[in-house]
Amino acid sequence: MPPLAKLNTLVDEFRQAKNLTRVSGVVTEACPTHYTVNGLSEFLKVGDCVQVGLASRESLGQVMRVGKDAAIIKSFVSGADLCLGALARRIGPIEVAPDASWLGRVLNAFAKPVDDERPLANGSRPYPVECAPPRAMRRARVTDAVRTGVRVVDCFTPICAGQRIGIFAGSGVGKSTLLSMMTRSEGFDVVVNCLVGERGREVRDFLDEMTKARGDATITIVATGDESPMMRRLAPLTAMTIAEYFRDKGASVLLIVDSITRYAHAAREVALAAGEPPVAHGFAPSVFADLPRLLERAGPGEAGAGAITGIFSVLVDGDNHNDPIADCIRGTLDGHIVLERDIAEQGRYPAINVLKSISRLADRVWTLEQREFVASLRMMLSRFEDTRDLRMLGGYQAGSDRELDRAILVAPTVYAALSQSPRSPRSVDAFGEIAHRLQVAPAG
Repeated sequence: MPPLAKLNTLVDEFRQAKNLTRVSGVVTEACPTHYTVNGLSEFLKVGDCVQVGLASRESLGQVMRVGKDAAIIKSFVSGADLCLGALARRIGPIEVAPDASWLGRVLNAFAKPVDDERPLANGSRPYPVECAPPRAMRRARVTDAVRTGVRVVDCFTPICAGQRIGIFAGSGVGKSTLLSMMTRSEGFDVVVNCLVGERGREVRDFLDEMTKARGDATITIVATGDESPMMRRLAPLTAMTIAEYFRDKGASVLLIVDSITRYAHAAREVALAAGEPPVAHGFAPSVFADLPRLLERAGPGEAGAGAITGIFSVLVDGDNHNDPIADCIRGTLDGHIVLERDIAEQGRYPAINVLKSISRLADRVWTLEQREFVASLRMMLSRFEDTRDLRMLGGYQAGSDRELDRAILVAPTVYAALSQSPRSPRSVDAFGEIAHRLQVAPAG
């Protein structure tokens, strides 16, 4: 064999041996929020997974920070039982291999089944859970409306296939109920539902309600509130990856994340453990970069692909709709639906404030008549709400303002027409149903 050919053969054998070699490090520091590994820094990248411990009690973690001599790892299991000197091995980035057979299943953040013991078939292609969104100039345009069956949404904040919209609400105002109503929409081929930080009881209730509607076309990713922040941070990434798989197959996908705020809270815990400074309400700078990176992955795909319609619930802390997380998310999405506690206390559900809610793509789907109809309703509801205190104090006399008199007459009928419970039939023609209620309302 010629010397050059022999050298090439030795190089190939060395490369193969290097790929088979498992380099190990050791745990040199352990604390409740993270642990430190020495000896692996030159082989690791931020985002890689590391397996720590013996086969009898292994713990999987993710690299949060890489230094010259040590790497900071955060475990996916809360209270991981680690000891100094435990071996640590690089696993690589997190990947999932979605398959159409996953429809109807309930999975955890690692895409492992949690509904029963049936094994899960993996697809032929693994997808990394963290990837870039489609390029802006190659994305299809958003043009087609999707009927959700929720009357107030279809009329005042219509949703298009490929749109990203947020549901902003405080705790206990009805956002999860509204989301369960929207999953009944027949305008989507696949529904990917992600429950982040929910109470275990609510998870079961939500799944039972959803199964009645479109359980065979739904994949649910669950990371309950008692799981580690790493699992709560990973769950939306896994759900988005699964939605991208079906989008690339040409399907119209509805992705629901409840709630994206708990994803931000989990990301804050991870970032602080990695040593980032808190800059806004205790949130680290990377949180405000992670949010748009995740949200931008939803939307229309490239030519020939389907679209991901994203509905993200935003838990507004203390009913403050201007907190940093809510403000960051609102600026990234294509619209927002605002639920208010005062409306819920009046017994009106969905408790949507139509005057504060907006869909930035509504003009693409409204006809001229529908646009004028919505504008007139908004104007009357605005006059009705602006003068509520004045009328309650007896400071207004009927006949002083013809437009206000009409608003006082019409607004209660509009609110009654917009009310809808999960047990109510789906709305088929929101504009026609509201107009019919206004026509049969008693004359004043």
